[in-house]
Amino acid sequence: LVFFLEMEKLVACVQKKPDAVCRLICFPWAGSGTSQLAQWGKLFNDSIEVFCIRLPGRETRLEEPFAKDMTSVVNEITSVLLKQLKEKPFAFFGHSFGTYMSFAVALHLKEKYGLEPVHLFMSAAHSPNSAAYLAVKSIVLPDGHNDLLAIMEILGGNFELPHDEDVWRDTARTFKEDARLFQTFSFETTEMNVPFSCDVTYFCGSDDKIYDAKGWRELTSGDTSFYELPGDHLYLLKPCNESFLIKHITRSIENASL
Repeated sequence: LVFFLEMEKLVACVQKKPDAVCRLICFPWAGSGTSQLAQWGKLFNDSIEVFCIRLPGRETRLEEPFAKDMTSVVNEITSVLLKQLKEKPFAFFGHSFGTYMSFAVALHLKEKYGLEPVHLFMSAAHSPNSAAYLAVKSIVLPDGHNDLLAIMEILGGNFELPHDEDVWRDTARTFKEDARLFQTFSFETTEMNVPFSCDVTYFCGSDDKIYDAKGWRELTSGDTSFYELPGDHLYLLKPCNESFLIKHITRSIENASL
């Protein structure tokens, strides 16, 4: 029962697929919850089950304090999902802040358990071995709410902000906590020269700011491919892009010869 509750807290799964061949674990962007990516569970065929990660401080975990650092996030995700990750193949999809979070989890799984995703799908983020990534990490986060736009610009690229005052305040607070979380993750390229052997696909929006993504090539011995889709930072919410992503992810997972 304890395990079930831990799982319910951490993971949103809108459609359980016990016979799925592979699980796609989705990591949302800063300031958000599981409402968008969890819905992908209905769009994939029965061979892919979707789990979306829910961090403390939002949705059903609103009463919980925000995570204090990336290590505690990684530890919670790993300990709760380890059994699932061992039982069948899995892939990761991360967008923006979610990309860094998924990378941190993947790194830990590989180092500690020798487990690796069959594919890493990364989106709208600098590769963790780039100078641009280090630059964002070292920015001093402002205290005032007005400066939040600046933080969002740094971590979030270009997108529409909520108009509702309360929604804006909550989003801003969550966003800021996620930005702080992001800054507590450090990746040293020397630790593991080429940490992964799976294929990596990187997606971004054509009207978003420019991310330095070339470095993904050095982080895996597998193939790396890059796709630019029309739209801003939240390009993945456009129905035409969403269906492209679903098709592309499905094909990539099927080709991973599970």
